[in-house]
Amino acid sequence: MSTALRPSACPGLLRIVPALDGGICRIKLAGGAISAAQAVAVAQAAERYAGGVIEATNRANLQIRGIGEQQSALIAELLAAGLGPSTAAGDDVRNLMLSPTAGIDPQMLIDTRPLAAQILGTLQNHPRFHQLSAKFAVQLDGGEALAMLDHHHDLWLSAFAGVDGPCLAFGLAGCPVDPPLGAVALEHGHRLLVAVLELFLDRARPEQTRMRHLLADYSAAELLARLDLPLLEIEAWARPTTPAGLHIGSHPQVGGGRVYVGAVTPLGRLDPTLLRGAARLASEWGDGNLRFSPWQSLLLPNVRAEDGPEVCRRLEQLGLLCSADRALAHLVACTGSSGCGKGLADTKGDALQLAALLQRHARTLEVHLSGCPRSCACAHVAPATLLAVGPGRYDLYLRDAGQPGFGALHARNLSIEAAGALLDARPRSNLDA
Repeated sequence: MSTALRPSACPGLLRIVPALDGGICRIKLAGGAISAAQAVAVAQAAERYAGGVIEATNRANLQIRGIGEQQSALIAELLAAGLGPSTAAGDDVRNLMLSPTAGIDPQMLIDTRPLAAQILGTLQNHPRFHQLSAKFAVQLDGGEALAMLDHHHDLWLSAFAGVDGPCLAFGLAGCPVDPPLGAVALEHGHRLLVAVLELFLDRARPEQTRMRHLLADYSAAELLARLDLPLLEIEAWARPTTPAGLHIGSHPQVGGGRVYVGAVTPLGRLDPTLLRGAARLASEWGDGNLRFSPWQSLLLPNVRAEDGPEVCRRLEQLGLLCSADRALAHLVACTGSSGCGKGLADTKGDALQLAALLQRHARTLEVHLSGCPRSCACAHVAPATLLAVGPGRYDLYLRDAGQPGFGALHARNLSIEAAGALLDARPRSNLDA
């Protein structure tokens, strides 16, 4: 792959970005899926060429941290495992989110994987789309019960049952719980994507890298009027929300007799031994594949229903979290000051301390610990956010639809003990997972 990469602050497989703890390589997974053999290759590369730290991201990708001088060798090994883009310039734009249960979810209206493959091929192989920002992202939702519906995307498409067959509702700079702008028949889904991306590149100024920036200059109606497509109107829209906990534990797949088993990676962190162990379980008990999720969890699909409890037990033995009763399974924390120059606190260590405090009182709260205002670890606003203001000190925000950013400021300059006490004292509410 000789195509030159454009400058970007975002890591990719072909672009190693420096951090306090070494280089970061981001491996973008198609629909979050990776074979057991590829997972072993990631574990081996992290061991050979880095510090052995592997992260599951909130976009269902993997990252290797602490990469040293042998960057070229690491990239070559991952490319040989089939984890790279079809074209070098296409690496940045492989930003398509699916449900981690695409194709196997009992509630799905369509199997999104064929259309997803078509979209990913176009993004990688259409030279003009390589101009898109490395943060520009698309979501394709098949109506699954397990779907991340809170992450905003530049373009989202969501399946529903039309009068004449499956259709795709769509929207800009939002997510499938928002009112859609319109809809197309399923067979026009790829054409819609191409038309929207070309319209964005036609109209956006160089500094306008995201769809929300373009919508500051043009109304959605103005943009829709420029789409040469047979658009459908939607009289009513109500995307069913995702029940809590479907990414953790054993859950039925479509067709009966099989389950997928979900396990949370503690604070998004894995090591080579853990990843190898999960890959081995996927080969021995499943179909030889793993799926990562935007909840920083992994799924083993196509496990026999009667084997689900044993697979959960073995995943727990590896150090993963298979029970929604574990407080740690509901906490999110960025890299923090141990690996990031912008981090003001050791968020990972503080999150472990907070989890222990909450576990004593059997509280499972959705809490996000962020080392700085950039909110790298959480792509949506959590019910509670602890924003670091110094080592071991945090401001507490509670989600409020009427407030921008993290929400309403509830308390300042708290220790982890004080934050834990405040959170534990709150009545059972939407903070509870």
